[in-house]
Amino acid sequence: MRTTQTIRSVAVALGFVVAVTAGCTTSADPAPITPVTVTVTSTPSTPVQPTPGQHGAGSPAPPVPASYGALAASFRKVASSTGLTVGIAIAPVGGDAVPALTLGDTTPQVAWSTIKVPLAVAAERQNGPSPAAGAAIINSDNGSAEALWSSLGGGQSAADAVTAVLRDGGDTTTVVPATQRRPGYTIFGQTIWALPDAATFTAHLPCLEGARSVLSLMGEVAGNQQWGVEVMSAPRATAVKGGWGPGMSAGYLVRQIGLFTFRDGQRTAVAMSAVGGSMTGGIAALNAVAAWLDTNMTRLPRGRCAA
Repeated sequence: MRTTQTIRSVAVALGFVVAVTAGCTTSADPAPITPVTVTVTSTPSTPVQPTPGQHGAGSPAPPVPASYGALAASFRKVASSTGLTVGIAIAPVGGDAVPALTLGDTTPQVAWSTIKVPLAVAAERQNGPSPAAGAAIINSDNGSAEALWSSLGGGQSAADAVTAVLRDGGDTTTVVPATQRRPGYTIFGQTIWALPDAATFTAHLPCLEGARSVLSLMGEVAGNQQWGVEVMSAPRATAVKGGWGPGMSAGYLVRQIGLFTFRDGQRTAVAMSAVGGSMTGGIAALNAVAAWLDTNMTRLPRGRCAA
């Protein structure tokens, strides 16, 4: 996706500067805050109580298939080394895709800007392509995302439209709220989106009607999102969307959905998150997870859309 690894590395460094100095302004997720430093471990945080119908509230991760036992063991080591609470769900792309593997923390968390992907798809389906979609995905600009929300009618009308896109993408449980849940933040950004549900949707995205241009925008993200899957060296192509903001209890939440493509054209979807510490620490944790994905590339589930 980038012409050289050197260019990619410079972009990542710039992304760190943007993320830390700009924090969360209108060009990112929430309003500016001062990152807090907390002592955390790789043990899952206290489960939160999502709205009815959400995925696996406070439940342990599903049993790891025996064929992925070694993969799970290596992930635990990486997660522990980050000092944060880390989780990932991995799914092969395809019409009936569901996560083949969920590792680490499965506590449902708010979506932050990752929800801008189904929001942009919903807006394009109803109103056609717009510059606002490009800014909302590439730069994670909140004002542009709010414009997309308004173009859907706002409130319950917009919430229903975005939820419908999630359903088309195989996510059968997540419900986008219609009213503000947390003062100072966008309505849609506070959607509770569990990692397995986010991975399922991401795995369906390349096969989803009306999603091609949004998927293309995910391949052009600015420096403030060039981390995690975006810095993997092995895939031929990537598409990502990051989200970040204060955690629901303490520390920072950094999460990402992403796709990478193998040489044979098959793809893998991931949804991952890191909770605790600062935004910089969360980005570093997801970069460590991306390095783990790189190392284990040949062992990951993969698939493709039906012809």
